[in-house]
Amino acid sequence: MASTPFSQTSHHQPRSKSLPCKPHPLILQCNQHLGSLETSDANSSSSSVFSHKLTGLQTLHDCVEKLVLLPLTQEVLVQERQEKWVDELLEGSLRLLDVCTVAKDALLHTKECARELQSIMRRKRGGEVEVTAEVRKFLASRKATVKKGKVSPSNKDHQTTTLVSLLKDVEVITLSILESLLIFISGPAQSKSSNYWSLVSKLMHNKKVSSTQEADHNEFSNVDAALQSFVFHMTRKSDNINHLQSQLENLESVIQDFVEALEILFKRFIKIRVSLLNILNH
Repeated sequence: MASTPFSQTSHHQPRSKSLPCKPHPLILQCNQHLGSLETSDANSSSSSVFSHKLTGLQTLHDCVEKLVLLPLTQEVLVQERQEKWVDELLEGSLRLLDVCTVAKDALLHTKECARELQSIMRRKRGGEVEVTAEVRKFLASRKATVKKGKVSPSNKDHQTTTLVSLLKDVEVITLSILESLLIFISGPAQSKSSNYWSLVSKLMHNKKVSSTQEADHNEFSNVDAALQSFVFHMTRKSDNINHLQSQLENLESVIQDFVEALEILFKRFIKIRVSLLNILNH
């Protein structure tokens, strides 16, 4: 194969691939965006951090789209269309679409449940049983997201060119951020979920609240706290209703921002996949 700005030398490969002194500028740009995402605060669980990461993913995939459309990239893809890594690249593009769709659907469902919960409280006639059922529905909708969105990227078990390695890294970081988002919107950790409803039950019928571990302060955990407060103070629910509705409105705003960001990202994924298919089918 002719030398390209995407190739690298490896004594493990049967075919010699040499790397020019200066990689293509788009390769450098993609690597810069990757580095920025990889060094972002992985332990933070705020909506602003995830909004920043989703914006970073949009920029990264915009760069990847331009990279895929380069004549040199198309040449590499066409020449190696029968190679295993090309199939894995296409499979990876489907994984990104699937996880992005799961995240978006989970957010929209959570938003719908939040609105239904507000509607019940506004009608005033929502009794204890009805409110409890809607609270259960709201939190259960978030718990399901982790199970539905758990996806593992394909293993890099063979030597790859610089181009392929870059595209694999893009897939890995994208799946990692989307999976982190799913965990973020799912609420309390799964180890606590089995005890969560026993706590709600006690709050409904007891006169004092048991101490619980502090959750990270974000719109999702704030709603959890407001729900607990509302359920416990059923006899003084006017103030609690106002507080809970305010928290639910804030949550809806954050969800809408996430959904819009995911829609942009989904369109990027579609365009890249279509470009890959068009190149490989010619």
